[in-house]
Amino acid sequence: MSAQYVAEFVGTFMLVFTVGCNVVTGGSPFAVTSIACTLMVSIYALGGVSGANFNPAVSLALGIANKMEWNEVGKYFASQIAGGIAAGFAYAVMFWDVFNLEPAAGFAWWQAALAEIIYTFMLCFVVLNVAASKMHAGKNQFYGLAIGFVVIAGGYGAGHISGGCFNPAVAIGIDSASAGLGFGWCVAYTIFELAGAALAAVLFKACRPEEKNQDEPAPQPGSYPIESRLLSEFLGTYMLVLTVGLNVLGGSKAPVWSIAASLMCMIFALGSCSGAHFNPAVTAAVALSGRNKIAASDVGKYIGAQLVGGFCASLTYMAMEKGQVFPLQPGAGHTWISAYFLEMVFTFLLCFVVLSVATVENVLHQYFGLAIGSCVTAGGYAIGAISGGSLNPAVSTGIALSSLLGGGHGIFHMFMYILFEIAGGLLAAVVFKKTHESEYTETPLLTSKA
Repeated sequence: MSAQYVAEFVGTFMLVFTVGCNVVTGGSPFAVTSIACTLMVSIYALGGVSGANFNPAVSLALGIANKMEWNEVGKYFASQIAGGIAAGFAYAVMFWDVFNLEPAAGFAWWQAALAEIIYTFMLCFVVLNVAASKMHAGKNQFYGLAIGFVVIAGGYGAGHISGGCFNPAVAIGIDSASAGLGFGWCVAYTIFELAGAALAAVLFKACRPEEKNQDEPAPQPGSYPIESRLLSEFLGTYMLVLTVGLNVLGGSKAPVWSIAASLMCMIFALGSCSGAHFNPAVTAAVALSGRNKIAASDVGKYIGAQLVGGFCASLTYMAMEKGQVFPLQPGAGHTWISAYFLEMVFTFLLCFVVLSVATVENVLHQYFGLAIGSCVTAGGYAIGAISGGSLNPAVSTGIALSSLLGGGHGIFHMFMYILFEIAGGLLAAVVFKKTHESEYTETPLLTSKA
């Protein structure tokens, strides 16, 4: 058997076996992180051998995007599913215990379908962008981190609805091992996940039009058509706000960690397309910082795409969470003024880091997404109990409008949150100009003395 098929079997086996061990042994708060890290390290270990798909949905997306030959897609499917089934029976025999695959109690099949479609889409979309695109394939070392941490975003966010498979090999492995408890949901889950993969391939080509023509080279970062950039901003903001809502309403064990991961992964995927702002305050900061990093005519378009993405995401999490919403407001015992001020301070941090690592002459090529996403980890844990840790007018808008639709209130405070978040972005631009004066000084051209 070729090495690449062995690699796919081994990588998928380790992934599904890790899932089983974590679930059977009681579900540590770090269970999802454990699964994500197994995927990440396996990708780094075996990416050079097989491409490290470990997921039939990923292989399908690569096939549709013309990144893998169709006869190879079928062989990869077989290797991955065999690895998943073998892992399912391995943990079943080791623990003499299994668990069934099905939507969580109280959730309908279509809610589980949305969870599996959307986060399988995210996983495949990130793979295509960071590991298979003309822009990034073979040119970065963040691919494993970006792909693996999609599991953190979706596992903590949507795991309480569908179980968080996002992978037909995982679904089939779990369902095969627990066949005595009932078998069949793996078929439905596989359909959902393959649909997410197909959607990822379509939107990948929409964001990166050069991928439609194999002979067309990748454009320079930032030079994509406005339609591609606006779609990028919509998708990144959508996934961010959806992950926020699902974590909060689902009572996640690690909401901030999951939200930060969703931002990081989409920044790595789309940073070279639109700049991956996903935040009106960031767009305002980039515009005010000058240096032609965004055209003045595009600022309003970016902000519009972000706000629409946030609102659509809020409608989606309402549907997935049976109409539940949550208000935009400070935590119990805290004042509005403290919430406003803290939103400004940590939005400043986020925007300042974006300017400092992603818009400078010497961009932080390998770690820009991790640096920016970690601002959410910093701010979310620091002030989440006080203000909610929105740090983003698109997040604030989505939360407030969905709360209004659900019978709540807070529109006035939405405007105040937005005002202070934008103020944080503008402050970041001012401080950036003071701390990065070299970015505004043209280097004189060297001339020959011949």
